[in-house]
Amino acid sequence: MTNGKPAVRVKKLDRATLLTIIVIALVYVLAFVLEQVMPSTSMLFTVLKKGATYALVAVSMNLLNGFTGLFSLGQAGFMLIGAYTYAIFTIPVAQRLSVYQYYDGGLIQFSLPVLVAVALAGVFAALFAFLIGLPVLRLKSDYLAIATLGFAEIIRAIFQWDKIGLLTNGSNLLRLFPTFNDFNIRNAQGEVVLHLSTLVPFLITGVCVAFIVLLINSSFGRAFKAIRDDETAAEAMGINLARHKMLAFCTSSFFAGVGGAMLAMYANSVQAKSFTTAMTYEILLMVVIGGIGSITGSVMSSFLFVACSEWWLRFLDQEQVWNGWKVPLLRNGFRLVVFSVIIMAVVLFFRKGIMGTQELPDLFRKRRKLNGKEGGRS
Repeated sequence: MTNGKPAVRVKKLDRATLLTIIVIALVYVLAFVLEQVMPSTSMLFTVLKKGATYALVAVSMNLLNGFTGLFSLGQAGFMLIGAYTYAIFTIPVAQRLSVYQYYDGGLIQFSLPVLVAVALAGVFAALFAFLIGLPVLRLKSDYLAIATLGFAEIIRAIFQWDKIGLLTNGSNLLRLFPTFNDFNIRNAQGEVVLHLSTLVPFLITGVCVAFIVLLINSSFGRAFKAIRDDETAAEAMGINLARHKMLAFCTSSFFAGVGGAMLAMYANSVQAKSFTTAMTYEILLMVVIGGIGSITGSVMSSFLFVACSEWWLRFLDQEQVWNGWKVPLLRNGFRLVVFSVIIMAVVLFFRKGIMGTQELPDLFRKRRKLNGKEGGRS
């Protein structure tokens, strides 16, 4: 007690957490510096932008599948909702007639600021998740996965329906909305003086992932894990299963919607047919490779997955001739074969994923313990 008031305990950051914060800060600084000194056309920035986008979606899926134990396959559907929401509400009014050329300029005749539209993308995705969750969250395991997968396919078909073309532009592209490149700062001549197109997706992902980490470490997160481990025991402890499942489902969908908006900014256009079931499987694969129940693993595997599929293995799709000798097998599509073999090897040798259930601070703590033991032996 201090002057009749209870003392407030301030939890100090341990060394591992502090080191984690420093490492993350250095990554952001490095991304900013590289963007200023390297050509903007470098494939590195393509990987970083797409990797940051997929990292957020993979973490949101891990929140549901890894931490709550709800096997959902509707991520592509929620990303589609987020991407369309962002695009619809940010296309400049002057450009709407050229975008909605078959629908007299479309229904919406105003534009919202980018960050407001990104947040709205998440809200709309969460709203759809709430409506879908009312019936499907009563299901478990494979049945829930099938139901959410069916939802994603239905949403994709509906958004291409010409009857609502005034809003979604039917099966046509949505384009001319602000992209990551529009965050670059230009001078009066239109020349870029400060590149921010890579830092911005990093910042959006960082803020969202930080919120998810705080949620997981809160009482709600502990309730999610209890539901994952044993629903009967969790209910006996007084946890409202329906409420917490809905909270996890809507929160995951919110960040998937934000990820969809980021994917729209990365791709410069939006079309429903791009959000296929294969996209959900790719995200699920990132979660599994990184480690179900590890935020750090989902982030790391997202960047590795994008780098391998979009950059490092590209040479396998091109015929190579060395000293007049044609290298066998190298042809269009061989990259996917090698990529599949690598994925199978990772799954076989890392049964729990790259990180398992560990986070970055856990690695620092483990290293410190090993150093302590080695010091004690000497």
